[in-house]
Amino acid sequence: MSRRFVVRHAAPADAPALVELGRSVGAEPEGWLIADSTWREPGDERRYLRSLRRYEGAAVFVAEGAEGIVGRLSIARDSHPASAHVADLGLMVASSARRRGVGTALLEAAVEWGRGLGVCKLELHVFPHNTPAIALYDRFGFVREGYRRAHYRRGREYVDAILMAYEVGSRG
Repeated sequence: MSRRFVVRHAAPADAPALVELGRSVGAEPEGWLIADSTWREPGDERRYLRSLRRYEGAAVFVAEGAEGIVGRLSIARDSHPASAHVADLGLMVASSARRRGVGTALLEAAVEWGRGLGVCKLELHVFPHNTPAIALYDRFGFVREGYRRAHYRRGREYVDAILMAYEVGSRG
């Protein structure tokens, strides 16, 4: 299957499209994201993306197809020296682009990024009801490392999270 999208680092000019993606995925009734349809404004997103130029320990990747940006992966290395070998990531894919390899391609970019910085482990949280995402992470090679009860507040309720991790490389 040939990809009909490219994965690249996000640029400040992508801010409006990334805000729209966040709002769209956040508004889905299944509740895939911690945030609901409220998302930061394009100016705030643009400033955040600009700030990444000065910090190698974080990145945002996008998947872009003919219809525009269809996926986003944010990743940040832990800032504490004792856990600087770990990076946390968040992933979202537009509903119209799911099951087309977008998530896998973005995860591959995260692994490559992590290897380049000496990151040994990628971590993420996923809601237990998000079975499509859990299946993606399982297929990719993530393993469950924990279950966090009432870990996030979403609206007026507390929701559980599964902690999953992927071993990028050997520990030195």
